[in-house]
Amino acid sequence: MSDNQAATAGSMRFSAPTEVDDKARKAVWGAAIGYAMDGFDLLILGFMLKAISTELALSQGQAASLVTATLVGAVLGGIGFGMLSDRIGRVRVLTWTIVLFAVFTGLCALAQGYWDLLIYRTIAGLGLGGEFGIGMALVAEAWPASKRARASSYVGLGWQAGVLAAALVTPLLLPSIGWRGMFALGILPAVVAYFIRHSLHEPDVFVARAQDKPKESALHLLVKDWDTTKLSLGMVILCSVQNFGYYGVMIWLPNYLSTRFGFALTQSALWTAVTIGGMALGIFAFGHIADRIGRRPAFFAYMIGAAVMVLVYSRLTDPTTLLIGGAVMGFFVNGMLGGYGALMSELYPTAARATAQNVLFNIGRGVGGFGPVVVGALAASHGFEFAIAALAALYILDLLAMWFLIPERRGAELT
Repeated sequence: MSDNQAATAGSMRFSAPTEVDDKARKAVWGAAIGYAMDGFDLLILGFMLKAISTELALSQGQAASLVTATLVGAVLGGIGFGMLSDRIGRVRVLTWTIVLFAVFTGLCALAQGYWDLLIYRTIAGLGLGGEFGIGMALVAEAWPASKRARASSYVGLGWQAGVLAAALVTPLLLPSIGWRGMFALGILPAVVAYFIRHSLHEPDVFVARAQDKPKESALHLLVKDWDTTKLSLGMVILCSVQNFGYYGVMIWLPNYLSTRFGFALTQSALWTAVTIGGMALGIFAFGHIADRIGRRPAFFAYMIGAAVMVLVYSRLTDPTTLLIGGAVMGFFVNGMLGGYGALMSELYPTAARATAQNVLFNIGRGVGGFGPVVVGALAASHGFEFAIAALAALYILDLLAMWFLIPERRGAELT
């Protein structure tokens, strides 16, 4: 059946995919590549804050606000692009978000001061905000229910690939091309977007439901009744803690290592890369664990592990133990990223799936954007060790939200 025929038969019963086909694999690649570009951009920003601050005479607060502005912009982009994706299609809107993000990341290379750079970062954030949710919805709808969590984890690995590339490439390129040259590299995703647009197809479940859209807006469907509102509240808490912990640690980690141990940029990049490697392994393992034993048990295990390891890491002093501890901390702190796409896809209908992914995750990302600011403030008054250790308390809130607000939906068929 062609896409047009399927759309005409939108009210017909949808048959979920039972095996991983070529369309499903292309969906993962397309979503993961877009997400990798996001990860690359945000980590190079962390590495470049000192150089940017020196040239543009930024205060520590202004430097940290560049990250916050990007993530707040992601909230707005997540809402707008998520709703648009639920209306007109995943693939087309995903392409638009990548192009918007790429163009304004490239414009950052031309910034002459704080305010124009802040504007460019905010608009780039609009594009960044659309990519996660649309990509996750696209993949969840294309893969069979029994492998949905691991498919989402593969998209999450795209982010880590981008972050790892930034950790390895920045020390090599930054001294020679400067922070402006690094931002100019952000144009490359626009080229990638062209190939993504022409190789992906709308998921069958989206096409089949295209003629049966509810009268309510996708945003309203996230709070349509008390039970759904509780789900949305729970997911906002989970996504906020996830992003606050991640950005609070990763944006300041190079600075923390440099300040406390005197590591040069190359050495800090090595420690950061090992931590990212642990994160990637955690994401990969989470998807397989969640598909086998369920979403809630997997999340509980990782939340407890994150709280413990953040505390442990803040007390390490030996370089070797810091290297190992960073990898283990990364495994738990960001390993959960592989589960949000599958979890939210199973909690919300097709008419609101991309909106839910974008809005809820990006609200969490907006809250998480204050992580660098809070960690920076705590570090200034109490030291980096205290600031990083304080993040452990957040995972208690995470555990409570999962326990009381989020049900188990492993393997649920999409509606």
